[in-house]
Amino acid sequence: MTLIRRNENYPAWSNLLNEFMNHDWIDWSNRNFSETNTTLPSVNINEGDESFEVEMAAPGLNKNDFKIEVNQGILKISSEKREESENSENSKYSRKEFSYEAFCRSFTLPITVDSDKIAAKYENGILTVALPKREEAKPKPVRMIDIK
Repeated sequence: MTLIRRNENYPAWSNLLNEFMNHDWIDWSNRNFSETNTTLPSVNINEGDESFEVEMAAPGLNKNDFKIEVNQGILKISSEKREESENSENSKYSRKEFSYEAFCRSFTLPITVDSDKIAAKYENGILTVALPKREEAKPKPVRMIDIK
């Protein structure tokens, strides 16, 4: 009979636990990211009878700072804002901070959305994107059926 010697300082479960804890379960590179590691704008999504509505809190931006596109059922909202101050060639500054903000949020649209009729507006720091539903997806009124 062969004896197996175990080293209790490194139990077998340790490797399994390390593998579990070190695994990145969420694909952070796929959809919602900020290029500058800043917080992403908060989003509210509301579903009504006629449409979905996406509200994004993005104060301090202008409507021209946003880029909204739809491609293959993915709604992508992004923004890039740079503030650069002009300095003369002979200027000597002891401190200069760059101002650069960028984000990108993506949402998979349900098949019930009519992507040709999507509209957006920016007002009081809130970007609102209206996603109208297709006619066949809208709730229909109750229909009474006559009995013959």
